[in-house]
Amino acid sequence: MNIRIASTVFVLAACASSPDGGDLPTFRADPNWPKPLAEDNRVQLVLGQVAGIAVNERNGHVWIVHRPATLLPDEWNAKENRPVTHRCCKSAPAVIEFDREGKYVRGWTASGTGFEWPKSEHGIYIDPEGNVWLAGNSNEDNQILKFTPEGRFLLQIGRAGKSEGSNSRTQLGRPAHMVISGDELFVADGYGNRRIVVFDAKTGAYKRHWGAYGTRTPTDDKLPNYDPNAPLSKSFGNPVHCVRVSNDNLVYVCDRQNNRVQVFSRDGEFKHEFRVEVQTLANGSVWDMVLSHDPAQRYLYVADGANGRIYILRRSDGRELGSFGRTGRMPGEFKWIHNIAIDRDGNLFTSEVGFGRRVQKFARTGGAF
Repeated sequence: MNIRIASTVFVLAACASSPDGGDLPTFRADPNWPKPLAEDNRVQLVLGQVAGIAVNERNGHVWIVHRPATLLPDEWNAKENRPVTHRCCKSAPAVIEFDREGKYVRGWTASGTGFEWPKSEHGIYIDPEGNVWLAGNSNEDNQILKFTPEGRFLLQIGRAGKSEGSNSRTQLGRPAHMVISGDELFVADGYGNRRIVVFDAKTGAYKRHWGAYGTRTPTDDKLPNYDPNAPLSKSFGNPVHCVRVSNDNLVYVCDRQNNRVQVFSRDGEFKHEFRVEVQTLANGSVWDMVLSHDPAQRYLYVADGANGRIYILRRSDGRELGSFGRTGRMPGEFKWIHNIAIDRDGNLFTSEVGFGRRVQKFARTGGAF
């Protein structure tokens, strides 16, 4: 339920305690996070579709990647390459770092040689050393990029151009998301392919891949549209939208259009799956997911862009324990929530694409992490 007090929206879990006896976390939407963006206190900087959000766990800073090309005609005169008025607007850099209070730290859109910047930015991850990993989801964005926090290019995996399908060892297929665990990079690959693929995190060398239910040779054949009354698909749908690795080395995969989370070992052995809002059609319900930061990581927070909600699931069996949010544009509401991130204090951060085009912070006000 939503409780409005002054200008702040408090967003509470749907129930006060979980069936396993623990207190569910509760959250408050912070309407003052992040702080306004401006260039020299004059020209307003604005965000396009915010296609990725991540937290640097070392310092709690929040990073986003957005799509400058999605600014609207009344914000930016693309033909003449200038703001529409003397104060509005100019695109913020594609990659932005905010401090814990939401203040702008720095931003950049990398240029130079040796790498191929995506045509449609999608997905960001900050590794344990503070480096920035990016991907894209246009038809030709079949690569992953790694940069220093300052925007200096370090590594490219894959290349722009034609995909080679879900069983390629050298090329990607519009990768959506990535995460490092140990010395391995796990990639949700993605909008074109239907697999999880693992690379050496230092060199980018291919190691292994798998599809739904752990198959070693995922198919790229045309699939029927999702039907909640039909048998579960033996293949990932498009997109395979997120991948996360728990402290106990389980790999969680967002199979967005099939409305489910599939769980694997690090080597791709299928363990089990959770279904979420199974009646959801079109864009699906499982857009992104993070694990809670309590020692046992008891909870999963699942972002549902189609229905404008965040679900709190019990990690052990996927049971829904609570939820919050609704479709809308007020603080605490969502218009195409696309990604979700969590910091060490259990605060949640969200990004929105489509006409949402913003980021929000949900401060944890009580309960477990």
